[in-house]
Amino acid sequence: MRVTILSFLTTIFIFSNAYGQNDPEAIRILDRFSARALAAPSIYMSFELVTTDQMEGASSTITGSIILSKDKYKLELPDNIVWFNGETAWNLLPVEKEVTITRPDRKDDSFQSRPSSVFSMYKKGYKNRLVEERTESYLIDMYPEDIKDDLIRIRLILEKPALDLKSIEYKSREGLTLTLNIKEYNLKQKPDASLFIFSPEKYKGFEIIDMR
Repeated sequence: MRVTILSFLTTIFIFSNAYGQNDPEAIRILDRFSARALAAPSIYMSFELVTTDQMEGASSTITGSIILSKDKYKLELPDNIVWFNGETAWNLLPVEKEVTITRPDRKDDSFQSRPSSVFSMYKKGYKNRLVEERTESYLIDMYPEDIKDDLIRIRLILEKPALDLKSIEYKSREGLTLTLNIKEYNLKQKPDASLFIFSPEKYKGFEIIDMR
C-alpha cells in the first residue's frame, strides 16, 4: 500500500504540457486554493485512503499523514515513513528494519522530486469543470486531455470559505477508485528543517541501503 499512496499522489499531480479547456469559474477557485497553499509555511494533512477495486469486488482503507513545506515533505503510513529534504529521500520500513536512501531527479516534476509543484501545475493537461457549488463546498472535476490515459477523472472537494481540501478521488479505466478523505488540513504549522531528514540515532539497528 505504501507504493499505492505514493503513486496516487504522483499520478494526481503530474500534468502533461498541453493546456486544457477550462471552466473559468473552476480555474478561479483553483487559483485561490493554490495561492493560499503556496503562501503557507507548510501544508499538513491527516487522511484516510480508501481503495476500491470494482473488478475484484474488494476495498481497503489505510490512514496516514503528510506535511509539506516547499519542496520538502514527511509522509507517515502504517507500514512506512518517507522523509524528503528537497534533495534526498529516506524510505523507512519498520517491519523489515531497513531504510532506503535515494536522490530523486530534480528535473522530474513529480511529487517525489518537487512536492510544491502539486499546487501550481493544475492548468496543464486537464480540462477542469466546476460541477457543483454547494452550501459548504465546491466540487471540481478534472479530465485528462489524453484519451489514452488510464485516468478517467479526478474529483476535488474544496470546503468554503477558506478552500480547505476535503477530498480527492481518482477513478481509473481499470475499475480502480482511490479516495483520499482529508481529516485535518492545517496551513499554520512552522516545521523545523530537521523534520524532513531521517535521524539514524532514532532507529538504531536498522539496515541502511544507500542507492544515491
